[in-house]
Amino acid sequence: MTETLTRLRYKYWPDHWVGEILSKRWTETAVPVLLLVMVVFFSGQLVPNFYSATMLADTLRQAGEIGFIVLGMALVMIVGGIDLSVGSMFALTNFCALMLMHVLKWPVALAVPGTLLFGALLGAVNGVLIGYLRLRAFLTTLITLIIFRSLYEILSLQYSTAIAGSIPDSEVWDFLGNGTFLGLPTVAWAYALAAIGGHVMLTRLRVGWHIMAIGGSRRSAYNSGIAVRRTVALSYVASGMLTAVGGCFFASRLATAGADIGVGMEVLVLTAAVLGGISLGGGRGSVTKALVGTLVVLLITNGLTSMSVSGGLTRMVLAGILIAAAVIDVRWLKNRHRIISKVYVSPAYQALAPAPVCTPEGEGQATGPWTLNNKLRAVETIGLGRIEAPEDVILDRENNLYAGSRHGDVIRFFAPDYQRMEVFAHIGGQPLGMAFDRQDNLVVCVGGMGLYRITPEREVQRVTDETNRSWSSINDDSRLRLADDLDIADDGRIFFSEATVRYEMHEWAVDGLEARGNGRIVCYDPRDNSTQTVLRGLRFPNGICIASDGQSILFAETWGCCIKRFWFDGPKKDQVEVVVDNLPGYPDNINLASDGNYWLALVGMRGPAYDLALRMPGFRQRMAKRVPFDEWLFPNINTGCVLKFSEKGEILETLWDLGGVNHPMITSMREHQGHLYLGGISNNRIGRYKLDNADPNFSQYGQRWGAR
Repeated sequence: MTETLTRLRYKYWPDHWVGEILSKRWTETAVPVLLLVMVVFFSGQLVPNFYSATMLADTLRQAGEIGFIVLGMALVMIVGGIDLSVGSMFALTNFCALMLMHVLKWPVALAVPGTLLFGALLGAVNGVLIGYLRLRAFLTTLITLIIFRSLYEILSLQYSTAIAGSIPDSEVWDFLGNGTFLGLPTVAWAYALAAIGGHVMLTRLRVGWHIMAIGGSRRSAYNSGIAVRRTVALSYVASGMLTAVGGCFFASRLATAGADIGVGMEVLVLTAAVLGGISLGGGRGSVTKALVGTLVVLLITNGLTSMSVSGGLTRMVLAGILIAAAVIDVRWLKNRHRIISKVYVSPAYQALAPAPVCTPEGEGQATGPWTLNNKLRAVETIGLGRIEAPEDVILDRENNLYAGSRHGDVIRFFAPDYQRMEVFAHIGGQPLGMAFDRQDNLVVCVGGMGLYRITPEREVQRVTDETNRSWSSINDDSRLRLADDLDIADDGRIFFSEATVRYEMHEWAVDGLEARGNGRIVCYDPRDNSTQTVLRGLRFPNGICIASDGQSILFAETWGCCIKRFWFDGPKKDQVEVVVDNLPGYPDNINLASDGNYWLALVGMRGPAYDLALRMPGFRQRMAKRVPFDEWLFPNINTGCVLKFSEKGEILETLWDLGGVNHPMITSMREHQGHLYLGGISNNRIGRYKLDNADPNFSQYGQRWGAR
């Protein structure tokens, strides 16, 4: 009963959701959005007529005007700076617009561009000092705040009467300040266009990528050739121009140049940016975050004002919110990886039967096919020291030998002696399982990239790198993280395993620790170029081999220590059955033998400590939280073997190299013309073993596809 409850608890209780959700970037926006929903709800309860059309239109007008300034602040924060002078710039650009329209009587078509140019010049002062002269952004903008505020007070004192005594007769100017289009204020439409443009710039254009890169690491951006000083300076220019846009709309709406214009606005704008999720450290932010932060801060401010709270107390509240948001931002940014790493790993319950006993020859009671031997001690080495990480090996019709390397290359060794070698093709990533199709294209599973094809002319083509999204999963499993091994059906469909949808290739051992069933079998159909997941919930599915009936595949579940069969066609379509259960080690690649049976590689042998830990998910969870990563208990990747089994699940033969002298690790094997060729992802060689009583003319793909 205890084990049953443990299994159900760790299977259905959504521990892994926490880590998945925290690891998503969208959660940084989701939290402010939830806060916005709460603020809207409470505002509706506390503010009379909050949901009325007039109140909403007035809120949108204010949000648009302030939103432009927040966009400018967000831009300089993403690039790694800050601008405390936005309030004073806002006051000056408001004054400039009023001066041009009220006193100098400029038309709107000239007054608005003139105000924007003036805002850009104010921003350029900060840009030159911070971008080119490399002064500290905080101190520099604090000084320009004082200068710009002093200049505004001098000018407003001199010209405020002239501005108030002359009202321009312009319908366009009135439309900017108080007009509506389709029921929404003009400023809201203008802000929407600016927000869309800003989003496209930050996410799709090179200048946006440069801004993000500089904010993330200024030195790295400089070393990669980005014009850091110019980009930083232009960011401040853009901030000044966006502030001027807000100043224009404010001037056209209220037509005032009072002494308190822009006072404390830097606190409001900075609070909106940080509360929305714009990082104070730079390199992180978006237009959506700026918009959400603007609405939250504006609604809080308006709510306090409607409750007759004084301006000083309102600014104190904003300052308190800013401090809290800054603390959360800094602490989360610093500890994000550590927090996620402690909650992301979510082990499940798994009970394996006791492993079969493997006794050396001549010692104790005979153990049948699991009797240990040293048959692989006679393995001949190919490419010793000239290839790294040949996870899978394969031979073509001309007997040439192919293997992947960790450098992202597919290496070809030329028959008959396999001494001469060349880079057949460079793919990138880690080439894993391989198979030839009818047209002699070499199809390769590439870890982290998906499924690729190399033509006989050595052209590399992408076959697929994504599959259908499972909408019931928190994890976005549409991208192929770890395509592992494959085989090709008679009609051209490619069935391949994806070992895990949660972890990257270098984290394969963590998936073993979790043992949750994160893997799947995927099918690519060349007839319509579709990629569909056909089987889910597998514990690190690995080797794939088309069965003799042509309607099913045999596949290995590495952490399940078993071989299963899946029917993709025929009367048993979509059914799964166990072929070999309770292996003494962890199965890897499967390939056809010349006698109609199948070869299987065991990449490592089970140990009693890890088998026991699989029944204790709470123990593994505590270990993942409290013990350093390099001291975790992982599946053994030690002395493995090659075994032959039948479709009935009978173990027919085993081949071992107990000392690992010539071939210390085995992840794959391929029979070809009387020899067995061995691959190992941790090896620097390929092994070749002479088989007794094997067909000397057998070629796997010659038999599968017939004559050319």
